Amino acid sequence: MRLILTLFLLLTALGLWEMFRHRWHRRRIPVRVHVNGSRGKSSVTRLIAAGLRAGGYRVFAKTTGSAARIILPDERELPIRRRGGPNIREQLGIFRQAVEQKADALVLECMAVRPDLQWTTEHRIVKATHGVITNVRPDHLEAMGPRLSDVARNLSSTIPKRSNFFTAEYRFLELMERRSLDNRTRFHLARAEEVEAADLEGFRYVELADNLSLALKVCESLNIPREKALEGMRSVRPDPGALIPLRLQEGEIQVEFINLFAANDSESTAFLWKHLALGERGDRTIALINIRADRMRRSKDLAPLFGREIKAHRYILIGEMTHVFTDMIRRQGVPAAEIIDLGGKNSAKIWDRIVAESTGSTTVVGIANIGGAGVALMELLEGKGRAA
Repeated sequence: MRLILTLFLLLTALGLWEMFRHRWHRRRIPVRVHVNGSRGKSSVTRLIAAGLRAGGYRVFAKTTGSAARIILPDERELPIRRRGGPNIREQLGIFRQAVEQKADALVLECMAVRPDLQWTTEHRIVKATHGVITNVRPDHLEAMGPRLSDVARNLSSTIPKRSNFFTAEYRFLELMERRSLDNRTRFHLARAEEVEAADLEGFRYVELADNLSLALKVCESLNIPREKALEGMRSVRPDPGALIPLRLQEGEIQVEFINLFAANDSESTAFLWKHLALGERGDRTIALINIRADRMRRSKDLAPLFGREIKAHRYILIGEMTHVFTDMIRRQGVPAAEIIDLGGKNSAKIWDRIVAESTGSTTVVGIANIGGAGVALMELLEGKGRAA
């Protein structure tokens, strides 16, 4: 009994010590930006960090997107290596490292999916001075759904208290304004129309007006001139999941590969397909669909797009359980002759088949998931190609 009591007191003391140490670390960082949302979190995190650097802040940043990264104040990037799966306690270590780097601004992408962990991350760990929700999309419905309104409500749990909140989400504006008011937080709406076409020029990848407007709004609240912030943002290193067209040449075959793997919900995928006018291209178009066995709900949500919003000359399936997705899109009216099932094939064989299905100039669009077969294929293609 005495041993159990001693262990209990020891664990309690360790917990209190960790809590007080974290509070001390948090007080040492006056600007704390917490970025949440369905899509674009990594891009917005990088944009805000770049804008703050350009404005004179010493910035430490962390993304948790396609490939988790720490971005040091000198802009060097380090991969995050984990023992086991992601855990929100990881953010405690990020604060400690930021203090060690003498950062006066920390920009964090929210890494939690479960609603309770999202709340805990913001209100127990980060306590943001500037909270951000990029948008609300039908993703992670198994954890935050089943309805889109449920996703909006759960994401809104990270709106900080007595600080500033920024969003580019219109559909759930009233909900977020009300939650901000309850939290005594100042509400800021970023509008895509505030970004001109010239503002989007000069980026090394395809950036969206919503993301840029949101990042500029955060920097503006910290008195960073718009042009100075833009200058920093244009030099940002894109996230591994960023939309960077690649040009590839194999003999007489020319392939432009467009990476939409990171836009892995149905709404974002359909928007980008239309935004980039992929269905209007005169050349041959191949939809390359990466299926993950642990994301079959996502596959089911994406299936109705094919043959309707997304029309291609060929539909090449890679990854896992591709036969299930074949049945899904067959039921949507996609002809069997246009579907090529390469489930379980390695990247070299996938590329060979892409070339075999291409004639002259072809556009290949990666869709659905970046994980697994998508990562391996991107490594192969990046070694072969060059940015468009």
